[in-house]
Amino acid sequence: MGWLPVVGLLVGFFVVYASQWTIPPGVAPYLSLAALAGVDSICGGIRAGIEGKFHDDIFLTGFFMNTVLAGLLAYLGDRIGVDLFLAAVVVLGGRVFLNLSLIRRYWLTQVALSRTKKEG
Repeated sequence: MGWLPVVGLLVGFFVVYASQWTIPPGVAPYLSLAALAGVDSICGGIRAGIEGKFHDDIFLTGFFMNTVLAGLLAYLGDRIGVDLFLAAVVVLGGRVFLNLSLIRRYWLTQVALSRTKKEG
């Protein structure tokens, strides 16, 4: 499994949690959407690692491109008067929950298999 997404998530969480830095209110909506895109990439990376398809270069480029693109699309939507923010939140949120459900199903299957091996 590729551990890079998990390590990145933990390091990012602790850096933000430990810092005293605050986000300017004008940038917060765009940054929140970029963070959601980042979480989507992390969950996708964990899923790819479980499936044996993880590649560091694909993960890193996808992570940065997805976060930047999500923030830029939300900004562009604000400039032209279209609520792209809501559409992006729905799509990215759905992808995060899908990836999390597949990761959970994999881990539960592994736990069940290990129990069966211990009993048999």
